Amino acid sequence: MSNFNVSPMLLKDFYKTDHRRQYPPGTEYVYSNFTPRDSRVNGINKVVVFGPQYLVNEVLVSQFNENFFNAPKESVVAEYKRRMDTALGPNAIDVSHIAELHDLGYLPIEVKALPEGSLCPLKVPMMTIRNTDPRFFWLTNALETIISCTLWFPVQSATTAFEYRKILNSYANKTSDILDFVPWQGHDFSMRGHTSAESAMVSGAGHLLSFTGTDTIPAIDWLEHYYDADAEKELIGGSVPATEHSVMCLGGAETELQTFNRLITEVYPSGVVSIVSDTWDYWHVLSDTVVTLKDTIMARNGKVVLRPDSGDPVKILCGDPGAREGSIEQKGTVQHLWEVFGGTTNSKGYKQLDSHIGVIYGDSITLERANEICRRLEYRGFASTNVVFGIGSYTYQYVTRDTLGFAMKATHGVVNGLAIDIFKDPATDNGVKKSAKGLLRVNSDYSLSQQVTEAEEKEGLLQTIFKDGQVYNTQTLSQIRTRLLENL
Repeated sequence: MSNFNVSPMLLKDFYKTDHRRQYPPGTEYVYSNFTPRDSRVNGINKVVVFGPQYLVNEVLVSQFNENFFNAPKESVVAEYKRRMDTALGPNAIDVSHIAELHDLGYLPIEVKALPEGSLCPLKVPMMTIRNTDPRFFWLTNALETIISCTLWFPVQSATTAFEYRKILNSYANKTSDILDFVPWQGHDFSMRGHTSAESAMVSGAGHLLSFTGTDTIPAIDWLEHYYDADAEKELIGGSVPATEHSVMCLGGAETELQTFNRLITEVYPSGVVSIVSDTWDYWHVLSDTVVTLKDTIMARNGKVVLRPDSGDPVKILCGDPGAREGSIEQKGTVQHLWEVFGGTTNSKGYKQLDSHIGVIYGDSITLERANEICRRLEYRGFASTNVVFGIGSYTYQYVTRDTLGFAMKATHGVVNGLAIDIFKDPATDNGVKKSAKGLLRVNSDYSLSQQVTEAEEKEGLLQTIFKDGQVYNTQTLSQIRTRLLENL
């Protein structure tokens, strides 16, 4: 393992390093908020609160204790001074305030956040932060960079997953009798597309607030570590045996049928097994392989799941009206499997494939495509629960901090004992960047009250989760899931 660690005091932008001198003389307190300001995704007007507990435990406690407060003062101050001197010039930044903070022995900061798993409307702060010691007024916004880069992504992934869950719940309620299948209908395939193992865990954990299907193994460990989950006592996430193209390729194109047969009779004679089916000719697999193996599949105690992995998922699953009349391409996978394996018509009048056969599509799925697939299945008389979606990096990585407009801005301060409400409202902006003003309170209906009194600020839904080195109001995965899914 690498011994590389960066002092948490260096986890910021260079321009932050001298703001201490730039604030007005006599500044004592700075109060800021972290808020989703706008959505670039149609239909999203609320975000899922997720990640503040991870932020305070991992960054404000673990990293600051291990790599700053518990390290020798001489070394952390020297490390900070070296970086400032080599990048900004000798003695460009005075480091006495770094030594003073180390002497204090804890972060004099109070962080408040909305309950995790709650839905935060756009333009309403999901978190606030302020210093608790007037000597360290500079610390509030010095933490902005690490707060922003730690928090926006778990919120983004949790929000995206919940949007998928809303779509799948809605169609299942209309077309299916097996609503307990929906938590497995969205399956996280995204780990290999993330920028790091940490981002995969963070995003995968956000996915698991709304679903239980995942192939991102360490997301389960992450939730056990930071959110008091226990895989031996609750279902955090799970998966099924599945092949990949290397398996099928080595099995040989000419003997693909034999590979299918060996997998479902010898390797996995029971239970669910997912088989990637488009290594060569997916339409041949549908027209020949599964037809030949029908009796074997139907005799298994379990489900064989076909996995097409390329092409247009809407057309492949639901049919291509422009394809040859009567062809499998025109009918689509679900219709063809119905004709081969049959199934049942549920209480809502929609067709559900026989339980021995299924299909998962895991390439280039988006919210729009998932909705269109469910819509077309409904139109053709099929339950939405006939398909599973592998949700990958095409969903979870085509995002930025600006997808939901996250920003941390100061709205209140105290200078020489005088409380000052502040805000920004650029004349050249369209209104998105206009900030709130003053001390803030999120009311019980998740509306925002601005310029409240100190007493009023202590009320409302924002709860203290960190203060002066201590963590408060810890929440569990179970509590967060319950809170979130109550909004379906």
